[in-house]
Amino acid sequence: MNPSLPVTAETAASTPSAPSPQPTGDLTFRHRGPAILVLEDGRAFRGDVYGAVGQTVGEAVFSTGMSGYQETLTDPSYHRQVIVMTAPHIGNTGVNDEDSESARIWAAGYVVRDPAIRPSSWRARRSLEAELAGAGVVGISGIDTRALTRHLRERGAMRVGIFSGTLVAESPDSLLERVLSAPQMSGAALAGEVTTARSYVVPAVGRKRYTVAALDLGIKARTPAHLAERGIEVHVLPATSTFADIQAVGADGVFFSNGPGDPATADHEVALLREVLTARMPFFGICFGNQLLGRALGFGTYKLKYGHRGINQPVLDRRTGTVEVTAQNHGFAVDAPLEGETDTAYGRVRVSHIGLNDNVVEGLECVDIPAFSVQYHPEAAAGPHDSEHLFDRFVELMSTAKGRP
Repeated sequence: MNPSLPVTAETAASTPSAPSPQPTGDLTFRHRGPAILVLEDGRAFRGDVYGAVGQTVGEAVFSTGMSGYQETLTDPSYHRQVIVMTAPHIGNTGVNDEDSESARIWAAGYVVRDPAIRPSSWRARRSLEAELAGAGVVGISGIDTRALTRHLRERGAMRVGIFSGTLVAESPDSLLERVLSAPQMSGAALAGEVTTARSYVVPAVGRKRYTVAALDLGIKARTPAHLAERGIEVHVLPATSTFADIQAVGADGVFFSNGPGDPATADHEVALLREVLTARMPFFGICFGNQLLGRALGFGTYKLKYGHRGINQPVLDRRTGTVEVTAQNHGFAVDAPLEGETDTAYGRVRVSHIGLNDNVVEGLECVDIPAFSVQYHPEAAAGPHDSEHLFDRFVELMSTAKGRP
């Protein structure tokens, strides 16, 4: 893969195949070359190369997780985003062959303060830095990530570039022009760039109970795995699928996955979801799927100042009064009334979950049809696991619709 370009769907095909399941040694890059990070408002941070050498541009976002970086990097929802890790020490557990959420790294760039000298987990097969370099992901280390995070909290998510190699000799104005020429996340239609090219089936574990059509908008591997563990045969379909495609697999329920981009651009997916709701098919959506349910019900969406990313986001479940710690990755949210019920073309709807940090809508529940969604990731492979019960709730919807256990 060309390390001078951001990781995109077009370059995915050239991603190196996974190494053999043996430790490949300690790739430490002790004598790293210089690198520079440039934000679109002109602020710059100088540090050292981490991963591939070259350039990358994307939206700067910060993640508050102290672990689970392998799942984060391979989450398609991070397509075209440069991830800033707020935890100072990253790379301790290396990279293994089991925990990736997809077949490649989707993040456009990676920013850490203090990279681990060597991985220390018994499960590690490679160092994180080796994985980034092999995938052509340009990163930077040795910068004050706390100052960068505070800047993004105050100014909001913005475009950013990371430059290394001969590019560090360019003038600041020249590098800033490269950043400003990159597309913004608002208005970006990205689901089509991360979705599967063809449908595939994840078989049920044990006795098959139901069939689910899962629309891949950037789906993570643990999602169909959680459904399969509950006796569900999962047909993962491309984002371009039609209602006829859903009917063709004999779906008992429909699932819309997480994914990147602006939900305001997903007109096809919203139209498809409205057909699902009209047919009163049990529906469950997470993250991007939550935003699309909001749109299908007639609500708007908007871009958050700096989004929610990490594995420590508190959410109030208003149905039970419990607070769950959740894993999240989203920069957009649904604009719906927090109190009471709203009448829509599909009956009454209420906000079922609220983010306790900023009162953002974290879940929607349809009262008169079998449909609900949440803004976070109940499948969180790296944890926490407070919200796994939502998969059981989806099974219950299908059981009620079928009139059987």
